[in-house]
Amino acid sequence: MAEPIIKVNNLSFSYVDGEDDALRNVSFEVNKGEWIAMVGPNGSGKSTLAKMLNGLLIPDTGEIYINQLLLNEDTVWDARRAVGMVFQNPDNQFVGSTVEDDVAFGLENAGIMREEMIVRIQDALEQVRMSDFLKKEPARLSGGQKQRVALASVIALRPDVIILDEATSMLDPQGRMEVIEAIIKLKETYNLTLISITHDIDEASRADRIMVMNKGELVQSDTPASIFSLGNELVAMGLDVPFAQKLKEALANRQVDIPQGYLTEEALYSWITTSYLNK
Repeated sequence: MAEPIIKVNNLSFSYVDGEDDALRNVSFEVNKGEWIAMVGPNGSGKSTLAKMLNGLLIPDTGEIYINQLLLNEDTVWDARRAVGMVFQNPDNQFVGSTVEDDVAFGLENAGIMREEMIVRIQDALEQVRMSDFLKKEPARLSGGQKQRVALASVIALRPDVIILDEATSMLDPQGRMEVIEAIIKLKETYNLTLISITHDIDEASRADRIMVMNKGELVQSDTPASIFSLGNELVAMGLDVPFAQKLKEALANRQVDIPQGYLTEEALYSWITTSYLNK
């Protein structure tokens, strides 16, 4: 079996000595090409954990391995080259006067040659469908477009892992859909490893695995189907349950013989129309 691309062992962290831990004995592994959705109520430790995976915070105890390399002061820049981050507010990530300049900024800092830089900028913007906005000012873009440019800026650096820290939370439904579609395409194209920290249950349902954080601890890690079947347990932790799962449970309570397992909204709609409306 191949080594995991990320391995976390017994991670603990507190922002202030004597206060409750922001993270408490967190351990998990992420395999190459896997999409992990990390969910949990505010203050559960999700963003703290993300910053540690990128070397922005140092754990009090525990170990983080990126590509089998122990993350420490000597290897932090290797980790940051391997793990790219897209944050909640794209405006905080823009440094260039044009879309092209912004994508180029990280490449210049990484010492990429000009010829290679041009290829990477064009390729990254094409992957997120923003090639036509090359010379546009970032301030004139919509929220979804800005976040796609932020994603392109990270993609151009060719990281092994991308962490999306609430990257769709400030977007309207259209912008959120644009970014999620771009993420899915990028994952398929580059076999990227993704960790998306999100409150959007529909976004989390697209992942291969969901990790549930609560009060600084990793309390659940399983497939979306298994996690969403927890129902009231998720609600008790301040999380929502997908509409399709709520409807499925409501139908089951009315003695409707509903298919077993998790169904997306599209799959549930298809089953309802096929089983009832088309008869």
